[in-house]
Amino acid sequence: MYDLIIIGSGAAGLAASIYAGRYRMKTLLIEGEFGGETSKAGEIANYPGVMPIDGYELMKTMKEQGKKVGAEFKDGFVKNIKREGHCFSIQTEKELFQSKAVIFAGGAEHRRLGLANEDALTGRGVHYCMTCDGPIYTDKTIAMVGGGDSSVKSLNLGAEYFKKAYLITMEKDIHAEPINLEHLKEKGDKIEVLTETQVKEIVGDKKLEKIILTRPFKGSGELLVDGLFVEIGFKPNVALPQSIGVELDEKGYIKVDSMMKTNIDGFFAAGDTVNHFGRFKQDITAAAMGTVAATSAYEDVKTHGANACEFHAQIIDK
Repeated sequence: MYDLIIIGSGAAGLAASIYAGRYRMKTLLIEGEFGGETSKAGEIANYPGVMPIDGYELMKTMKEQGKKVGAEFKDGFVKNIKREGHCFSIQTEKELFQSKAVIFAGGAEHRRLGLANEDALTGRGVHYCMTCDGPIYTDKTIAMVGGGDSSVKSLNLGAEYFKKAYLITMEKDIHAEPINLEHLKEKGDKIEVLTETQVKEIVGDKKLEKIILTRPFKGSGELLVDGLFVEIGFKPNVALPQSIGVELDEKGYIKVDSMMKTNIDGFFAAGDTVNHFGRFKQDITAAAMGTVAATSAYEDVKTHGANACEFHAQIIDK
C-alpha cells in the first residue's frame, strides 16, 4: 500500500515525486514514456535556475532528485484504474499496486490533421517529432504544419538537417516566443512561411510524395516535399481518469481546482492533462502543478489518516 502513486514522468510527475518524497510519503511513480515530450524537445533554455540543457537530461536530473528523497520508480504503462472507497488500484501490464492517493500526470499526445492518408503514411513521410525524425531529412525538403511556438522551435532545431522547409499555418501570423521567431528569421530563404493555408490532402502510396494545399503557392496548389511534420498542439490523455468518473472541462481537459483536486476525493491531476494555465504549457508550469498536487495529496492522506481506505468506505456505507 502506497501513500501516493504518480502516473506519468514528465515535468509534472517528476516534480510531484520530489515534493512527495520530501513530505516522507511512501511514493511510487509509474513512468510510462519517460520524460514525456520534454525528453524529445532538444535544448531547454528557459527553465529557471538551469543553464541551457537537453530536455532528456533535465528529466533525468529531476528523476534523480525524486529518488534521492525516497520516491520509487517503475517502468510500465497503466492499463486500468479502479477506485475502492478511498483506495485506488493501479494495474500495469504486469503488476497491481494500491494507493491512498493518485496524481495523474499522463500528459498529452500530438494532435493529428485527420486526413485520409495520414495514418498510413505516419513514419513514411509524416512525422510528429523533429528531434526524433529530423535527421532523416538531411539535405531534403520538408513542410511543417503549425504556426505556434512548438513548430517554430522544431524548425530552428531541424534547420541543421533539411535543405528547405515550408511552414504552413492557417493563421495570418506566426505566434511564437519572440526569441524563437528571431532565430527562425535568421534562417532566411531556407524557411518559407505560407500563411492562411492548410494541408487538405496527403498524397503517396508507400511513402509521402506531395501535399495538396487549400490555396495556391507560387502558382501551384501542391507542394512536393520529402517529409511532413505536424505541430498543431496536443490532445490530453484523459481516458483513464474518465474511467473512474473524473470530470472534464469544456475543452476536454481534467477539471481541477486551484490545488489540483478533481471531483474524485484523493485523485489529483497536473501537467498537460489540465488546462490550468490555458494554452501556456511549459515545463515550469507543469512542474508547478506537480508540486501543488503533491502538497494536496499529502494533506489528503494526512487528513484521512492511516486507515484512509476504510475511512471513506464507512462514509459511503452510511
